[in-house]
Amino acid sequence: MNTIKKNIVANYAGNIWQSLMGIAFVPLYIKFMGIESYGLVGIFAILQAMFAILDMGIGITLTREMARLSALPNKAQEMRDLLRSLEMVNWGVAIIIGSIVVAMAPFIAHHWIKPGQLSPFLIERAIIIMGLCMAFQWPGSFYSGGLNGLQKQVSLNVINAGVSTLRGVGAIGILWLVSPTIQAFFLWQAVISVLGTFCLGFFLWHQLPQASGRAVVRKELLAGIWKFAAGMSGMSILGMILSQLDKIILSKILPLEVFGYYALAGTVAVTLYRLVGPVYSAVYPRITQLISIGDQQGLKELYHKSCQLMSVLILPVAVVIAVFSFEILLLWTHNSLIAQKAHLLLSVLMLGTALSGLMNIPAGLLYAHGRVKLGVYTNVIGVIFLVPLIFFLTKRYGALGGASAWVILNSGYVFIVVPLIHKRFLPNENRHWYIQDTGFPFIASVVLAGVGRIFITNTMSKPVMILSIMAVSIISFGGAVMATSTTRSWLLNNLSKKKMRFELAGKNA
Repeated sequence: MNTIKKNIVANYAGNIWQSLMGIAFVPLYIKFMGIESYGLVGIFAILQAMFAILDMGIGITLTREMARLSALPNKAQEMRDLLRSLEMVNWGVAIIIGSIVVAMAPFIAHHWIKPGQLSPFLIERAIIIMGLCMAFQWPGSFYSGGLNGLQKQVSLNVINAGVSTLRGVGAIGILWLVSPTIQAFFLWQAVISVLGTFCLGFFLWHQLPQASGRAVVRKELLAGIWKFAAGMSGMSILGMILSQLDKIILSKILPLEVFGYYALAGTVAVTLYRLVGPVYSAVYPRITQLISIGDQQGLKELYHKSCQLMSVLILPVAVVIAVFSFEILLLWTHNSLIAQKAHLLLSVLMLGTALSGLMNIPAGLLYAHGRVKLGVYTNVIGVIFLVPLIFFLTKRYGALGGASAWVILNSGYVFIVVPLIHKRFLPNENRHWYIQDTGFPFIASVVLAGVGRIFITNTMSKPVMILSIMAVSIISFGGAVMATSTTRSWLLNNLSKKKMRFELAGKNA
């Protein structure tokens, strides 16, 4: 098994487990703490997204540089010095983030959030703990970026799976046996953040090639990458605005309980990125290496294979969840009120997230070339155009309007930005992407899930409903596989090889 395939398998195994740990316990969180306290978990997610702008492109820069330098000879010392230089910057940013969140706690608790049963004092304490959690958690994604660039993703997923297990199981234990409060929940998150970051940092340093000298901070290395990092920083700022503005507005306008339903729907929708991340993390370093050595044919082949794989993996899942959102929420939460309040939000958010997922490989092509101006310009236009639209839709239609803005945003990326990327870096490949890479699997998924919708009703028993939705999911996935040339050929070739082995074994017997 080559490195890319091995990393994709490891990434999916790790992400499936982390998704399970992230989703499985949410109904218990709500049971122990209440939906209003769970709304604060949504606030925590907003704060994380907002402060992502302070990453300054360091994470993806480290991924790109580790991948690029690992393909070139005699770069061990430079790799270690670069990591040390960026590490110092990243930890400084982590301290700043924690301090800002702690300082903002009184304003958020007393003037921004609209609590019902929770007192502003308890909310303020919870936000202070959030700040500590974010400070310790922040460098973890930086170290993960370095391991991704080195293509050490098997070990990375083992560490992340272990940490996520402790995070989820431990939180339930704390809420059940110690204190069923939001403060206890976030204290445990802070402890796990310290453990996870330490493990990732320790492992990354031990995976770097040995060099004759110790790692030191070198300003000239930072100067050599600052343009790319600055561009990615601009992308992060604009991306945060575009992806989080609906949540920021909703957290201000809506009661905390109502925002909790939106946060719950968003929690499910964002798990789709667990299917996106493994492919992107495995493919992006290789795309960077192919560009570095000038293999344009290899780049084109890998690009289309990756885009088709991404479509096959995310489109059937997104379509089935969107079509059966009420049933899935009901089966998951065992609460008909939550399902009724959140299912339309989940359907719309899932559609927008699927469109966003399809953009990852084209965006990776852009970043691997070190060209981020196109992304910055398009995001600036997106902010100018969509900020008023998001505000209007949210004010007029509430939570569902904010969710609709997410779909509009990502539709613009898919139908406007993708052709620009192809024109610049892969001419004559645009039609291939829209028809074979994404169009055919999308149509197959919609048709098959739509037919399944006709036969599945709310009057079914829960076991029958679960089996029926699983059957529709499998059929939709199979349809998407057969609708894409690369995955179809791979499947048929593997079946042919197995048949030949079986026949050979029969003859030998």
